[in-house]
Amino acid sequence: MREDLGRLDIAELNRRAQQFERTLDAARRRIESRGRKIAWYPYRSLSGLALLEKLLHGENRRLLALAGEAPVLDLGCADGELAFFLESLGLQVHAVDYPETNCNGMEGVRALKEELRSSVEIVGVDLDSQFTLPGHRYGLAFFLGTLYHLKNPYYAMEALAARARYCVLSTRIAAFAADRKTQIRHLPVAYLLREGEANQDWTNYWVFSETGLRLLLERTGWQILEFATFGSEHSDPVSAEGDQRAFCLLKSLPLEREGEIELLHGWHQLEYGSWRWTQRVFAATLPVPARMRPRLVLRFFLPELIIQKLGPVTLSASVDGRALTTERYEQPGEYAYARGLAEVTPGRRVLIEFQLDRALPPDDDDPRERGIIVSSLTIE
Repeated sequence: MREDLGRLDIAELNRRAQQFERTLDAARRRIESRGRKIAWYPYRSLSGLALLEKLLHGENRRLLALAGEAPVLDLGCADGELAFFLESLGLQVHAVDYPETNCNGMEGVRALKEELRSSVEIVGVDLDSQFTLPGHRYGLAFFLGTLYHLKNPYYAMEALAARARYCVLSTRIAAFAADRKTQIRHLPVAYLLREGEANQDWTNYWVFSETGLRLLLERTGWQILEFATFGSEHSDPVSAEGDQRAFCLLKSLPLEREGEIELLHGWHQLEYGSWRWTQRVFAATLPVPARMRPRLVLRFFLPELIIQKLGPVTLSASVDGRALTTERYEQPGEYAYARGLAEVTPGRRVLIEFQLDRALPPDDDDPRERGIIVSSLTIE
């Protein structure tokens, strides 16, 4: 069944989800007919799949192919509509939420599981603590409409990046502050909500600007594969008419690197789960994928401190002893050193060696030799 799911276009997935809503509605009616009163989650969780039709392009439209053979996670599951739908397709699913902030204490998702005779694993987790997810690895996670309800979005995204290879995320964003005059769209910020300020909901905490959300994802170990916004272009963090949502498809860089890259000399410890300093000379081995025109891509940050103290920096590299063209960097900032690898053989591991012409020596503030801050090294 997994092979069939891997060929499903998101449009077909959405069509099946709309049909499955009738199954969910019937299950709710049967539960209520027996006198059980539940304050059901008031929104249609499966409606977000229609927006994924607009978000996804190319191979990404076959969304469930990203899950592979691993379980799927529905994080912030509400009443579990998405989890039960994915299970109906044959996927193994874990549904996770925080009973304290779930609209009915997770009574709804548990009642539906019983009524549907489901095997979805339901777990109550304090998402406002330094939580641990139930599964060891997930091929795909859905994290829809939950991020701005959490006190610690940084920890949540880092914890997810350590467990899920891909993630579909949606959250509220804002182009203006609550006064609807102060523009924050292009600032890397988040608006901190007062209790009940948005939708009279005390569980709303943070509404990021688009720029702030993108930076959060970068700092917590995610690569953005697709990104789209829906709703008000004059959005704000509090009003109903100013509601705007960001939807994105993400790939975990920590899990992508795990088991593929062998770091050799010249690397310092991983920091914040997403980047590490190098020494002046550093090296690694990587497998070459079986694809046309593979490229070596080193993504890194050149700190202002380096430029101020040392001046422009030149980076050189070699692959199995064959030199690549050098690059000179005169300004601090983020860079991608990308070079084609026309002469390498797909399927084998290659030795990549890098050298900077200068680096910060150890000093009283830091005993390490420091060159650049690397966020990812890939052959793609």
